[in-house]
Amino acid sequence: MDRLDGHEPAEASRHQAVLDEVGPRLKRLRAQRGLTLAALAEETGISKSTLSRLESGQRRPSLELLLPLAAAYRVPLDDLVGAPEVGDPRVRLNPRPLPSGGTFVPLTRMPGPLQAYKLLIPDRGTEPELKTHEGYEWLYVLDGRLRLVLGGHDIVLGPGEVAEWDTRLPHWFSSADGRPVEVLSLFGRQGERMHVRAKPQA
Repeated sequence: MDRLDGHEPAEASRHQAVLDEVGPRLKRLRAQRGLTLAALAEETGISKSTLSRLESGQRRPSLELLLPLAAAYRVPLDDLVGAPEVGDPRVRLNPRPLPSGGTFVPLTRMPGPLQAYKLLIPDRGTEPELKTHEGYEWLYVLDGRLRLVLGGHDIVLGPGEVAEWDTRLPHWFSSADGRPVEVLSLFGRQGERMHVRAKPQA
């Protein structure tokens, strides 16, 4: 039945609220990744002007625009638009900004001595700002190139390479080539190490 009272249905209002949040969410994601509009345009094939209008809400989001952006940011399309949950049993991850730049995604839901994170690390410049803190860290590079400065070492790690260290040693890491690097981190705040068990060879 057609509505005659002039009031927008609640469902349509909720959908519009979701669409209104897409632009600001896209802008926050780009800032967290440390990307310029020019760099994002080069990676997605979407023009700078279209990206700018999309982030400001002047351009309505469409599937043709959101799919390449979801691929560039490496997030599910549902997370990109903030779609409401509809009984999906999958765990919803919550990306958060890193104080030193970049994004971290907690992968561990329960408290415990070891915590797992996915990190997206931008280019933090060429001058290391070494820091120390309690704990022990294990890093696995998923994508990109990571520059790690640890004590007297200055090394570059590629996909599939691993580093681990006592975080009381002065350390710093950044993208090695200007593009965001994606890593998996296991961190023990009290100095816990990861133990690997392998089946002995016959």
